[in-house]
Amino acid sequence: MLEIEELTPRQIVAELDKYIVGQKKAKKSVAIALRNRWRRLRVQQDLREEIMPNNIIMIGPTGVGKTEIARRLARLAKAPFIKVEATKFTEVGYVGRDVESIIRDLVDLALVMVKSEKVQAVQAQAQQNANERLLDYLLPEPPASSPQRVLSMHESGVGEVQDESPEERYKRSREKMRNQLIDGKLEDRMVEIEVPTDAFPMMQVISPGGIEEMGVNLQDMFGGMFPKKVKKKKMKVAEARRVLANEEAQKLIDHEGAVREAIDRVQNSGIVFLDEIDKVAGKSKGSGPDVSREGVQRDLLPVVEGTTVVTKYGTVKTDHILFIASGAFHVSKPSDLIPELQGRFPIRVELDNLNADDFFRILTEPENALLKQYTAMLSTEDVKLSFTDDAIREIAEIAYKVNERTENIGARRLHTVLTTLLEDILFDVPEKRQGKLTVDKALVEETLEGIVADDDLSRYIL
Repeated sequence: MLEIEELTPRQIVAELDKYIVGQKKAKKSVAIALRNRWRRLRVQQDLREEIMPNNIIMIGPTGVGKTEIARRLARLAKAPFIKVEATKFTEVGYVGRDVESIIRDLVDLALVMVKSEKVQAVQAQAQQNANERLLDYLLPEPPASSPQRVLSMHESGVGEVQDESPEERYKRSREKMRNQLIDGKLEDRMVEIEVPTDAFPMMQVISPGGIEEMGVNLQDMFGGMFPKKVKKKKMKVAEARRVLANEEAQKLIDHEGAVREAIDRVQNSGIVFLDEIDKVAGKSKGSGPDVSREGVQRDLLPVVEGTTVVTKYGTVKTDHILFIASGAFHVSKPSDLIPELQGRFPIRVELDNLNADDFFRILTEPENALLKQYTAMLSTEDVKLSFTDDAIREIAEIAYKVNERTENIGARRLHTVLTTLLEDILFDVPEKRQGKLTVDKALVEETLEGIVADDDLSRYIL
């Protein structure tokens, strides 16, 4: 796949098309937003800080692809990504989370991402170091002793007595065992190794934004003041190698550099997906459960506008983080948001409702299509599952009908329909092992038509 630096907006849309059907307008908007980030980083420094991201509001019912577009975009850009529901946050004085925790969580995710990449880069060296540590456990170095006389043979065949030190004998044995270890001949041997234990529990502290779980670890705060505790544990060589390789990789990576890189990624590439933004739209009436709606918006405003958030890794500026908000906006509309917040989401894009043809495409086209998932799962039971085109079309029609008559949950309806359709097959396969199973239109109608015809039953099951 092309690197993100090489992807044009058209190519970004093409990548998104592999997983999401339709929604061209939304894909076009996020593709431009992503390319604009690449462009901003190549503008001269004094102007670069002035270029703000074009935050986006996606408008559409559940299950039409809003979250998936944002998530796939983040994966494509290899950017830190977090999805949060706006309804989790309330203004100060009401039960809820501090909005700045969004950024703290995003930094945590970014650090995991960066460290994972760095661990992969040093994996070969870490494996080599782990093997050396395993040899130390499998063949401890003997105490120093006097040399022993051993018999060696000249080319002439005449024997000669030589002195061999314990060190030389140990090196010879170690080299032999190293070869066995590399060849995988010792994988099932049991070995007792020392593994670190957490000496100090996590604790809560009061952050500038209020009481927040900062997860400060005393071991991190005081560094080498306290010795690390270890315990002995028996395991097979194969498992011990994984444990030791992970320890060695942690020693090889630059943790301070990883923190700096994580913060830089959050500030320049981070993506926050604010779901259910419509639930906090509209002015509060002064009392009752909706009292904090406008307060949530005002709390979100500084983070979206651009502020500095204190995290346990340092300060993070949110000026250039891309915010993508979404909501169905059945009851409210984007203009019901407070004007200041509206101004921070200049791009609004409406996603299309899904029809039966869209459902047919969703079942067949994407690389992670549901039918492909079920086929792959049943192949693990040596069963080849296939669907006729008529059957797929009927599944799509049923999903569309149920959405029309009950709550419209978009493409998520396909999960409920397919689960009900394949329930008996998934249950019976381990015993029957039929080898090949074909789902045709007749089977779909026989299994689902009765449920679809009964409104009460379809609401309950589908």
